[in-house]
Amino acid sequence: MLVLTRKVNQSIVIGDGVEVVVLEVRGEQVRIGIKAPRDVAVHRKEIYEQIQEENVSASGTDVGDVPD
Repeated sequence: MLVLTRKVNQSIVIGDGVEVVVLEVRGEQVRIGIKAPRDVAVHRKEIYEQIQEENVSASGTDVGDVPD
């Protein structure tokens, strides 16, 4: 895992079209902004995992059969 340190209003770029900007740091919470092309899906991890589980349930496939 790559670990970076950024300050408010600083950003990182992922690939050719995704930019992650640190908007605010308040206590233990960090607000980030994500600029990405419309064709790139961006989800919080817990939402992404829920979508994956729902897709597996809908397909009738066992969760263990789906690659990470």
